[in-house]
Amino acid sequence: MPTVHRTLIRFTRFTHLTLSAVATLALAAPAWAQAPAADGAQGGGRLRALIAQKQAQTQAAALPTGVQRIADVPYGSDPRQRMDVYLPTPSSSTASAVRAPVVFMVHGGGWRHGDKAMGRVVQEKVARWVPRGFVLISVNYRLLPDTPVDQQERDVQAALMAAQQRATTWGADPSRFILMGHSAGAHLVAVLNARAPQALREGAWPWLGTVVLDSAVMNVPAYMRAPHMPLYDDAFGADPAYWRLLSPLHQWTAGAPPVQMVCSTERADQPCHQADALARHVHSLGGRAEVLPQDLSHGEINAQLGLESPYTRAVEAFMGSLDAEVARRLP
Repeated sequence: MPTVHRTLIRFTRFTHLTLSAVATLALAAPAWAQAPAADGAQGGGRLRALIAQKQAQTQAAALPTGVQRIADVPYGSDPRQRMDVYLPTPSSSTASAVRAPVVFMVHGGGWRHGDKAMGRVVQEKVARWVPRGFVLISVNYRLLPDTPVDQQERDVQAALMAAQQRATTWGADPSRFILMGHSAGAHLVAVLNARAPQALREGAWPWLGTVVLDSAVMNVPAYMRAPHMPLYDDAFGADPAYWRLLSPLHQWTAGAPPVQMVCSTERADQPCHQADALARHVHSLGGRAEVLPQDLSHGEINAQLGLESPYTRAVEAFMGSLDAEVARRLP
């Protein structure tokens, strides 16, 4: 088959991402409903309608019994530089003399949208882990178009350092953090994890490991050279040097904490291929990396984590393998 024909077929298959999947990838703040559609004029109205529908499904999470929230803790001067802290109430039966492990969660939204309080970001995770003696911190960060992706990653590091510095005031252990992120947030925590030795030199405490929830850009240069949606051009531009700067595979440093990469087998852009490639690279450097393929959509990988399921149990098995106190508190 001629090369041009094969390329056209490949691009056609890629563009068969459903509008529903694109809308899930771009879960948005209300302004997104008025933004230009990511797939151009054709189908733009349908895409905006689907995104608006999904916004209505992403209400702020309700607090379970025995959980309290400290909202909008600042870690910088910008209004987006805020985090919510979910912790057991003082009267909770989970009170312990040992300080709590922390799940440090970073939302997605195409590096342009999203919010720390969205139900699918925190609701099931809080309901499962906080009553068992964890603290969960959900982070906002500055977004496109005002803040480029490299500075978003710096925001995540700044939030992590601020949270670690204040952890004891919340009954949490600054040395028992597990980073977690979904979609764009998964990419950001993956970059931070890849450059962990640099973060430690800049004042971060060591963390236990990182859970990456369905990012397709573990190797940004490879992704950008293949057919892709325009939102990735907005995030990464056209400079290969910038691609490498924000590529977990290219930034991975020996000594980085263990990583688990959850990936959707339903996505046309095949994030599991990128996860497998990064895992091989990490193994070649003597590190630990696991890939957890799931027959779930991009959004379900985020929303269903915390529900009782083999999927949640597999993530918890990784978490528990990082630290004995974490394992003791898991179901």
